[in-house]
Amino acid sequence: MKTEESEQNQPLSVLRQVFGYESFRGDQKGAIEAALSGQHSLVLMPTGMGKSLCYQIPARVFGGLTVVISPLIALMKDQVDAALKKGFRCCYINSSLTQGERLSRYKRLAQREYELIYVTPERFRKQEFLEAIGQNEISLLAIDEAHCISQWGHDFRPDFTKISEFREILGEPVTVALTATATVEVQQDIIKQLGLTEEDVEVFNSGMERENLSISFQEVHGLDQKIQYFVLHRHQNPGPTIVYFSLIDTLERFSKEIGKMGFVHWKYHGRMSPKNRRHTQEQFIQAEDGIILATPAFGLGVDKPNIRSVLHAELPGSIESFYQEVGRAGRDGEPAQCVLLLDEDDISIQMDFMKWANPDPEFISSVYRLIENNFDKLKAQGIDFLRDQMNFYNSRDFRVETAVNLLERWDCISINPRKNEIKASEKPPEELLNQSLYDQRLKGQQKKLYDMVQLAKESSSQDPKPAIYSYFGLKN
Repeated sequence: MKTEESEQNQPLSVLRQVFGYESFRGDQKGAIEAALSGQHSLVLMPTGMGKSLCYQIPARVFGGLTVVISPLIALMKDQVDAALKKGFRCCYINSSLTQGERLSRYKRLAQREYELIYVTPERFRKQEFLEAIGQNEISLLAIDEAHCISQWGHDFRPDFTKISEFREILGEPVTVALTATATVEVQQDIIKQLGLTEEDVEVFNSGMERENLSISFQEVHGLDQKIQYFVLHRHQNPGPTIVYFSLIDTLERFSKEIGKMGFVHWKYHGRMSPKNRRHTQEQFIQAEDGIILATPAFGLGVDKPNIRSVLHAELPGSIESFYQEVGRAGRDGEPAQCVLLLDEDDISIQMDFMKWANPDPEFISSVYRLIENNFDKLKAQGIDFLRDQMNFYNSRDFRVETAVNLLERWDCISINPRKNEIKASEKPPEELLNQSLYDQRLKGQQKKLYDMVQLAKESSSQDPKPAIYSYFGLKN
């Protein structure tokens, strides 16, 4: 039998032996000890500061199976690859796998071969998955990107609306919800959606204060002034730099102009192939210096501690997104500069972006019906066929692409890029085509954008950090 002292030292031993670190950071120790003592928790910790250790260390100490529910399919493989290197018996199960791969992992799951699995919430609608996971003793449930649970969060996902049911299916295990940013309202809603009360959950909220970051807003008019500011900033602030854009078209125009001036840089956006995006990301991480122009997807899972500048060339859609992105600067504790270039015209661009990023339920249903009934045309013309049929030719309007991505994530369609095939497999479930949830999501995003605009306008001549901390319910 383990002594009380050995149990207390076990997390530190795992930290040193498995992860190679000598001490915990921030609230890691508190969150880990809470989980091991049977306490539910909500952990708010900036991306890159080690949230995953808050469930990986308990997973190793507990034994049994730890389930991580995450909406980030693109990150799961990297997370699992990293965990495998640390000796974890783990896998991910999501719509990116072939049917054969999924069935193989279901079989191993049923045989209790894993101690850690990463899944999307859609898995819980699959009977094969439920039967396989039901053969396991669930020690811990981790909810990554937990702000997606809340309709008031900046990235609300309807898939998460049944999270309390998932907990019940798993036997209501100890639960840790993790996110980089959440207002007090969102924190309360996360706890409610988990089927818990505030008395049930210990909240760890540290690391928001980043004294080494200088955050400012600069009013500009048009792309030319944005480029002028970038040139001046770059000469005054060398070092690894990220420039964020909402629209790929703006990023490409910006890239062309600074390229003419001799600025060597990388680009990262959704029109690039996954292989090229990964290669670009690796080059930037390994470079001692460098500039990358990127859409907001860049940065998830990127661990580069010496980023010296983060510029926003277009207005972000929320304070949460903005602070999460500037938080990628200065993780080494050294000074870093973060500047938002505020152009009034960007507000309307964000409004359009919001609309295009949120196809309504009828639109998604129409795209599914086209896929269901036009296999040969899709094979010949690809996604352009869908855009033509839906009568959307504006390159900024990516509702078709979003609808296709959602249908694939829900396992309603399968995509084989090698054969240039898109196949319908099952109709979208009603709970994911809920008009009320769609309306709530859109309303929530509009409020987030309004808050971001107000912050930018009110803080144009002063340090915005006190207002940001107040927004997240932190005393300053």
